[in-house]
Amino acid sequence: MSAAPSPHDSARPKTTTAATTPDPALLRRVALSSLLGTIIEYYDFLLYGTMAALAFGPLFFPETNPTVGTIAAFGTLAAGYVARPVGGAVFGHFGDRLGRKTMLVLTMILMGAASFLIGVLPTYETIGLAAPILLVLLRVVQGIAIGGEWGGATLMVVEHADARRRGLWNGLMQMGSPIGFLLSTVAVTAISRLPRDQFMSWGWRVPFLFSALLLVIGLYVRLSISESPLFRQAVEAQRERKATGPARLPLAQVLRRPRALLLACAVGIGPFALTGLISIYMLTYATGIGYATADVMNGLIAASFAGLVTIPAFSALSDRVGRRAVVAGGAVGIVLCAFPMYALIDTKSPTALILGMLIGQSLQSAMYAPLGPLLSEMFGTEVRYTGASMGYQLAALIGSGFTPLVASGLLSGPGGLRSAPLSVLAICCALVSTLAVWRIAETRGKDLSAPEGA
Repeated sequence: MSAAPSPHDSARPKTTTAATTPDPALLRRVALSSLLGTIIEYYDFLLYGTMAALAFGPLFFPETNPTVGTIAAFGTLAAGYVARPVGGAVFGHFGDRLGRKTMLVLTMILMGAASFLIGVLPTYETIGLAAPILLVLLRVVQGIAIGGEWGGATLMVVEHADARRRGLWNGLMQMGSPIGFLLSTVAVTAISRLPRDQFMSWGWRVPFLFSALLLVIGLYVRLSISESPLFRQAVEAQRERKATGPARLPLAQVLRRPRALLLACAVGIGPFALTGLISIYMLTYATGIGYATADVMNGLIAASFAGLVTIPAFSALSDRVGRRAVVAGGAVGIVLCAFPMYALIDTKSPTALILGMLIGQSLQSAMYAPLGPLLSEMFGTEVRYTGASMGYQLAALIGSGFTPLVASGLLSGPGGLRSAPLSVLAICCALVSTLAVWRIAETRGKDLSAPEGA
C-alpha cells in the first residue's frame, strides 16, 4: 500500500483499468449478493439503535433515571461501533489472505445469530446484571460482523466491475443501507402500534427474530457467487513471491504507511456523524422537544426512501465528475445547511421535520455514496480488504458511534434541549471530511489490478 497522493497531483489518475469486460450476469449476481448482505447487516445494526432509544433503557438499565438510562443504552450502541474496526481488521486480514467470499458468509452468519439472540435475551427483571452484560456482548458481535461485511461486500462489487462504472455498481450495493434502515423502521413502526405494555414485554423482540428469515435468504444468494478475480490474481502473485520471502501481514503493511488509512478514516467522519444525528439520535431529540414518536418514524421512513434515490445517483455521479467533487459538495452543503435544517425541525411541525430530515439525508448521501469506490481505490489488492475496512469502520466509530453519546451529553444539562450544539457538531465533522478529501488525489479510473494502491 502506498500513501495517498497530494492534492497537487493530477485530477485524474495516471493509470487506467486493464481492458477486461466483466460477465454481466455474474456482476448482477455479485451486486445482488452484496445488496442483500448489506440490507441484512444494516437492518440488524440500525434496528438496535432504534430500540436503544425506545426500549432498552427501562428494560436493561431500570435502576437509572431516564436521561442516564438513555445514555447507558446508547453506550451499548457505541460498543458495537467500537467493535467495528476490530471486525474490519480481523476479517480484512483473512479476506486479504483467504478470500472475500468466505469472510462474507461468516459475517452474515455472525450478524444474524447475534440479532436473533438479542430477540430472545432475558431482561434485567429476569436475570439481573447478566442482562445488560449479555446485551453489550451481543452488540459487540454485531459490530465485529458489520466491520467485516462492508469491506467484503464493497470489494466483491468493485473488483468485479469495470473502472468506468465502479461507482454505479457500488451505489446499487450501498442501497442496502437505506433499505435495511427502512425495513428496521417499518418493523419498529408496526410493532410500536401495540399497547405500551405489550410492546415492552414481547413486541420489541419481533423485529430481531425476523432477522433469521433475512439470514436464510441472504446466505442462499451469497453462496452462489464466485470469488473476486482480482483476489485470485493476487493469490497467484503471492505464490510466486514465496520463494523470495514470507508473505507480509496486510494490517502491518497498512500501518507501515498510515497516511492513506488516516485520510480514509477522516473523509468518512462527516457522513457518519450525520447518520448518527439523523438516523439514530433524531428519535430522542425530536420526541424530547414535543414530536410524537409516529411523526419521527414517518420522517425516518421518508429519509430512507430518499436514500434509495440519492445514494445510487451520487455514486454514479462520482464516475463522471470524480469521487472528491461529490464528497466535498455534500460536506460543504452540511456546513451551509446544518443550522437551517435544525431550524426546520425546531418548528415542531411534522412537515418541517420531514423536510429538514430530507435535506440532511440528501447531503449525507453525497458524502457517503462515493466512499466505497474511493476507499477501495486507495489501497492495493493485497491489503484492500484490510485498508478499506479499517478506514471505513474507524470513521463509523468516530462519526456514528460516539455522536449519540456526545449529543446526549451536550443536551443533558440545564436549559432543555437546544439544537445549536447539534448543528455545530455536524459542521465540525463535515469540515473534517472536507479537509481530508482535499488531501486525497482523485482515484476514479485507477487500475485495481496493480499490486499497490496509488
